[in-house]
Amino acid sequence: MSTDAAELIAQGLAEDIGAGDLTSTLTVPEDARARARIVQKGPGVLFGLDFAAEAFRQAGGGELDKLMIEGVWRDAVPAEVAFISGNARGILAGERVALNLLGHLSGVATLTARYVEAIREAGGRAALLDTRKTTPGLRVLEKAAVLAGGGHNHRRGLDDAILIKENHIALAGGLEATVARAREGAGGVPIEVECGDADEVRAALASGAERLLLDNMGPAELRVCVGLREAAGSEAALEASGGVSLANVGEIATTGVDFISVGALTHSAPQLDISLLLEPV
Repeated sequence: MSTDAAELIAQGLAEDIGAGDLTSTLTVPEDARARARIVQKGPGVLFGLDFAAEAFRQAGGGELDKLMIEGVWRDAVPAEVAFISGNARGILAGERVALNLLGHLSGVATLTARYVEAIREAGGRAALLDTRKTTPGLRVLEKAAVLAGGGHNHRRGLDDAILIKENHIALAGGLEATVARAREGAGGVPIEVECGDADEVRAALASGAERLLLDNMGPAELRVCVGLREAAGSEAALEASGGVSLANVGEIATTGVDFISVGALTHSAPQLDISLLLEPV
C-alpha cells in the first residue's frame, strides 16, 4: 500500500465519518464485535481488496481476509470474496469507503476486460490503453484497475510524455516548429502528435514524430493512415483514440493501428455490484 493511497483512503474516511458515526455510536455498544462477508453479486473482474482492507484498518474494523484471487473474470456469482472480523463500529465506519472503492475499481477492471476480450475475439493485435480521463485523486488506483483488467497504462501525467495537440501547434507557430521545439528539450522522451485527418498524418510523419494519435477516425480512415505510414517507410506507432466503444473496438483493432486508447475505461465504468453482509459475534 503506497503512502499516497493510504492518504487518499484517510481523506475518504474523514469525508464520510466527519465528527463520528452518529448512528453507530448511539445504537451499537462500543465493545460489540461483528463478522462481515463481502460478496461479489455481479459477474466481472474483482479488484481493490487491498484498498478496502486499508479502509477497514484505518476505521478500526480489523483485518480483512481475502477469499478470492483478484484480476480474473468471475461469472459464478454471488460469491464471497472476503471477510472481516473485528470491532462492529469500526466495520460500519469503514464500510462505505471500502465498498465505494472496491465497486468502482472492480467496475474499471471489468469494463477493461470487456474491451480486451472484444479485441481478442476480433483477432486484433492493438494494445488497449487508458488515458488521463480519471477521477481527480484516484488516477493511481484507477490505472491499477486497468492493469488488473488486462489493459495497459499510458500517460500517468503531463510530466511523463509529450503529446502535441492543435492548441500547442497554434501557440508555437506550426507543426514543424512545435516538434522541433519539443525535440530540443525532450531528453529522449518520444514525441506524439495528434492528427485529425490524412493530411495531418502526412505532416506528422514528415516531422519525424515517433507516435501519432489518430483522433476520432473511423476504421476506413485508420486503414488509410496505416497505409500512409507504410508508404513513408516510417516506424511511427499509431494510436486510435476517440469514438471507441465496445461495439467497434474489435474492428478498429484490425485496421493495423498499434494502440487504442479509451477514456471510458476510467471515466464511465459502471460499478460492479458488491455488498457487505454483517452479523454479530
